[in-house]
Amino acid sequence: MMKYALSLALIFSLCTAFGQKKLTQLWESKEQLPVPESVLYVPERSELFVTLIDGDGSTADGKGGVAILNLDGSMKNATWVQGLNAPKGMALYKDQLYIADINEVVVVDIITGNVINQIKIPDSKFLNDVAVDRAGKVYVSDTRDAKIYQLHNNRPTLFMSDVPNVNGLRVIDGSLYAMAGPELWKIDGKANKTVIAKGLKLGGDGLEPVGDGSFLVTCWGGLIYHITAQGQVTELLDVQGKMNTADLGYNPKDRILYVPTFNSNSVVAYQLD
Repeated sequence: MMKYALSLALIFSLCTAFGQKKLTQLWESKEQLPVPESVLYVPERSELFVTLIDGDGSTADGKGGVAILNLDGSMKNATWVQGLNAPKGMALYKDQLYIADINEVVVVDIITGNVINQIKIPDSKFLNDVAVDRAGKVYVSDTRDAKIYQLHNNRPTLFMSDVPNVNGLRVIDGSLYAMAGPELWKIDGKANKTVIAKGLKLGGDGLEPVGDGSFLVTCWGGLIYHITAQGQVTELLDVQGKMNTADLGYNPKDRILYVPTFNSNSVVAYQLD
């Protein structure tokens, strides 16, 4: 019986080990990217959109923009969008790219690369990430003011308050998911929250669904986590003190993460195994 019990324990241990996800670095972009904050994977174009702060993250200096990388990390267009301030998170709806930029949401026509709208969010302090639902409603987080705003027909309203250090947002099957500091929240249409997971070492930045009900989360200070649908948190990468891990993009088909390194001025791609 003792041998049988040990065998079962060994099998369970091996299954657990094989079930754990890990990251393997594929490449790092070679050309300098001036303070990249967010990456958006665009499968229809086989491109990566990368927001570039190029300065201080809260200063309206007109130095920010969006570059385009190829999927191998090579530069396609370093100056695709220019004249922004400190652009951060992005979301794409049809041919319109929504970008959080300090106190406004900038809208870019991705066919022309032109800015077609700049939607001021009254009283906002530090707009950080953007998500959009299937109907085109846009959500944007204000990290320093602990609020989430909603844009409907380009008109902003306050959706939810008291979301501490809110950053990464995603809409999945009609529910809004948000990183509230070191916690992952699920929020319904009436702004009622359910805490899905907690216990990250730092506040969450980027948030991407993996496709099996689980999520990938980056923390700006240099951490990447996997969070299961049941809320189990697993640390995949710790590069604190070596580089930042800002708002990631994710290719679900090939299971590749694209992570902007912020102060290291590059994007790093990782295979999720």
